[in-house]
Amino acid sequence: MTYYPGPGYRMAAAAHGNMRASDQDRERAAEVLKTGFAEGRVSKDEYDEYLNRIYAARTVGDLATLTSQLPGGGAALLPVPVAPPKTNSMAVGAMICGFAEFFTFGLTSIPAVILGHVARGQIRQTGETGAGMAMTGLVLGWLAIGLWLLFWAGVLVAGVALGHGGPHTVHVGPAG
Repeated sequence: MTYYPGPGYRMAAAAHGNMRASDQDRERAAEVLKTGFAEGRVSKDEYDEYLNRIYAARTVGDLATLTSQLPGGGAALLPVPVAPPKTNSMAVGAMICGFAEFFTFGLTSIPAVILGHVARGQIRQTGETGAGMAMTGLVLGWLAIGLWLLFWAGVLVAGVALGHGGPHTVHVGPAG
């Protein structure tokens, strides 16, 4: 039996064909071959020959080539690429607001804190990425809030100190 991979196989093999085959990959290919033999698609001699070649295969592409003419074989054996998890948009917003504090004189500090807390909750629930960005927004937001509180406390203390620095009472009226 001669196997000729089709055009769909070539594109998938280009992406993952050179990946080293695992024992589990070989077992899947052997199951495809076994099913093909049970359905009468492969003779006993072909089954033995290809089974030996499956267990000697080094790459996933080799396994896909050996089983490309059988149902469930070929490109179906190649791993499906998994998209990376999505980054939480609130975490991105928290980080942007956190860095924008330096240019807005702290006006974005409260939004950074709120977005950071909301983002962390969403990340725990959805499994999205962006925990570091959310934490960056939180830290920068709380630092800016703390610095503004210190600044205004200093202004208040300075105002009180300057207001009570000179003579406090002025006597007006007849000297007695």
